[in-house]
Amino acid sequence: MENQTKQVAIQFLTAVQQGDNQTLAALLDEHIEWEQPGNNRFSGFKSDITQVFQMVGGMFEHTGNTLQLSAIKDIAVSGNSVACLIQWKAQRPDGGTLDVHNIDVYTVTAGKIVKAKVYTCDPTQEDLFWGK
Repeated sequence: MENQTKQVAIQFLTAVQQGDNQTLAALLDEHIEWEQPGNNRFSGFKSDITQVFQMVGGMFEHTGNTLQLSAIKDIAVSGNSVACLIQWKAQRPDGGTLDVHNIDVYTVTAGKIVKAKVYTCDPTQEDLFWGK
């Protein structure tokens, strides 16, 4: 189980880095529960894949398509849960920059991510960058 969980996480994060939406859609459960931290325009609970893709699309729009998963630093697995230390970078068209580490915790069932909870290492930076 742990090996499959880790492989799903690696495939997912690699697809994020490559902008491979087809693979992303295949790895996310249709009814995924996604928790996005902070107090900004993208924060909160998403209850399906459509809401997750809308959030991510909004993030790309807000950054002029500069948002990138710049590093996958560590992956730790316990059963069907995987914690991933990752780094995001972006620059808004007005010059604002984002350089933040997140810890994403994914729950994997039957080869799909059914839950995602994102923890940011710098909520103030994220809230200022993403705005209301």
